[in-house]
Amino acid sequence: MRLAVIGGGSTYTPELIDGFARLRDELPLTEIALIDPDATRLDLVAGVSRRMLRRAGHPAKVIATADVAEGVAGADAVLFQLRVGGQAARNVDETLPLECGCVGQETTGAGGLAKALRTVPVVLELAEQVRAHAPDAWIVDFTNPVGIVTRALLDAGHRAIGLCNVAIGFQRRFARHLGVPPERVALGHVGLNHLTWERSVVVDGVDVLPRLLAEHGQELADDIGLPVGLLRRLQVVPSYYLRYFYAHDLVVGEQRAKPSRAAEVAAMEQQLLELYADPAVDTKPDLLDKRGGAYYSEAAVALIASLLGDRGDVQVINTRNDGTLPFLRDEAVIEVPARVSASGAAPLPVDPVEPLYAGLIANVSAYEELALDAALHGGADRVRNALLAHPLIGQEAVADELTGLLLAANERYLPW
Repeated sequence: MRLAVIGGGSTYTPELIDGFARLRDELPLTEIALIDPDATRLDLVAGVSRRMLRRAGHPAKVIATADVAEGVAGADAVLFQLRVGGQAARNVDETLPLECGCVGQETTGAGGLAKALRTVPVVLELAEQVRAHAPDAWIVDFTNPVGIVTRALLDAGHRAIGLCNVAIGFQRRFARHLGVPPERVALGHVGLNHLTWERSVVVDGVDVLPRLLAEHGQELADDIGLPVGLLRRLQVVPSYYLRYFYAHDLVVGEQRAKPSRAAEVAAMEQQLLELYADPAVDTKPDLLDKRGGAYYSEAAVALIASLLGDRGDVQVINTRNDGTLPFLRDEAVIEVPARVSASGAAPLPVDPVEPLYAGLIANVSAYEELALDAALHGGADRVRNALLAHPLIGQEAVADELTGLLLAANERYLPW
């Protein structure tokens, strides 16, 4: 079984390799191709990846290349985990919106739009290479903003599914609180990528979410940065990203008072690359846990194993709405539990979504459609419309100012 990783020079990659080594029975890989244009990073990451697999006794061969065609040729699955512009561009995404009083974040609001504008054209170009050299391969997209990028891939006719680690993170957290194995925990997870709520937590057919909120509400609230009273009143657990909506002004104040997350991650990445350069390092460094992406490897292994092994199990993924949420277009990409098999992902039925959540989901889904249009076709007016539609922006003067700032900051990345 052959897997290709586009963006294989990422400091995330050893997290993947660690999962591949531990879960070899689920996903018996024989070859892993790491693809990245940064030769220095790729060499360091490929080196530590080989040492990790060797230490684990895993037989998979690691190939490192900058040639996309060579890397994806014959692959059974291709994982996209790239960041156009690196941490420097992310830093702009996280700081520029603050000048206009808006949240600075790389996957939502103005920062998320900037990332989509840079990323969608590159991803589509890479996907054409996959279509040409591995036409039967599944594309698993971990590249943010996952919902918009996955929609772009699906609209272009690619075999693609989006993946995020938010749901598996909640599943593992709830399982620890309940003292049960994670596989016994089923989530009532609904929404869009980075805009989701856990409306139920089912163990052996019983919804234990009320118990979780009663016994562990404060811990859960602390994890996501929202008041415990909100969680208990709504009887849901929002994802951390809802904090940008439910506590917008508080977050803006916090962001203005400290370095950006991009600056923190850039420092971590330098330390990680120094560790990867050490020939004695043959396990995943503890520092990687602070980098983000917890349980990313487990989620990726489970999804790829189900797509290639036709397992028919249920996982939370990003895929077409196709009537699942009747208040959205069929073409929209949603994040819900779905049954995954060799033919793809089929969303499970979802209980009617309460207006409090449905309204915000519909609003952001409309923004995502406008953002994709801007990424594909360009132009200041399309960018301005997407910003105006986003609930974290929504004011004409702010959208107009952000349009100019955003386009100027990203000019070298935009193909139009």
